[in-house]
Amino acid sequence: MKNFTTNHTNTTNPYSGIFLSVRAGSWLIILLFFLLYSAACTRNAAQPPAAVVWSGAYPMNILQPGNNPLWFALTEDGIVHIQAVEDVAFTSAFIPWPYAPHIRFLHETSDGVVMVINRDGFLKLSPHSGRGSNIAMYRFSGGDFWQQYTVGGFIYYQDDPTALLYLDERFIASDAPLPYPRTWSFNMNSNIPFPVDIPAFKNFSVEEGWDVDSLRLAADGMIYYRAARRSGSSPLVRMFRAANLSQAYPQGTEEISIEVFYNSAPRHSASSHPSLPPLPEGFVYTGVGRVGDSLFASWEEQEDFSIGAAGFVVIRR
Repeated sequence: MKNFTTNHTNTTNPYSGIFLSVRAGSWLIILLFFLLYSAACTRNAAQPPAAVVWSGAYPMNILQPGNNPLWFALTEDGIVHIQAVEDVAFTSAFIPWPYAPHIRFLHETSDGVVMVINRDGFLKLSPHSGRGSNIAMYRFSGGDFWQQYTVGGFIYYQDDPTALLYLDERFIASDAPLPYPRTWSFNMNSNIPFPVDIPAFKNFSVEEGWDVDSLRLAADGMIYYRAARRSGSSPLVRMFRAANLSQAYPQGTEEISIEVFYNSAPRHSASSHPSLPPLPEGFVYTGVGRVGDSLFASWEEQEDFSIGAAGFVVIRR
């Protein structure tokens, strides 16, 4: 476990010497990514995380926020502390967002912030018990299994934070199977996420080629989800809204049109807060939350539908 403070001045830039000017030759970098990704997809499918051992979750880091921001980047090696966000500009190839590690969903709770990291797992920041303004950072990684899939939704199902995984092939074909289990959660008994059984999704079995690729709680209090069967001779997409998901055919479930489904989606815009430090050109804040007396914000380097570097910042405010 490591401690990070805003007075930490000797942090080595982990990207020094390996920076790539992506904009100068972005087509070559993206082509290389697709070739490597295609090669990876031809391997045997990764298995879900092993059965959870209930030994108690432990924090990967203890943060000591101050008036100077603590910056973190999401990389293939996990979550990396960086000296400044400018250090990662142009260091990552811009790849379509479904394949890029970034904070896909963020939810502020009474005891901190819960996030879902695309192609990785869950992350939770909460006040560190008995340590003043310190923050405990917990990572719940799904390992190789999660790296095959895109996060398509996040809700609280029966009071448990629950993420949906799906197989995204809009930009590149994949030989990975449809995800099963497709819904996952975590708790503070272990650092390993565990599958969650949602009865309503049993109507759309993986064996019959169904993938559930969208799940959200809308402003009207209803749960919206979409199921797609894109292979075979009769592709089909169906969209629903339901009061709950606890039964295979729950009362109050209604099949809806594409217009109703898309109108239920939140209108996303860049997040901001007057206390957040400025970002370089091409970077945006995508979510903001509070952890104790500190401010948390996720950020991304964006170009059209692609993401380069991504991460988050914590600052005491």
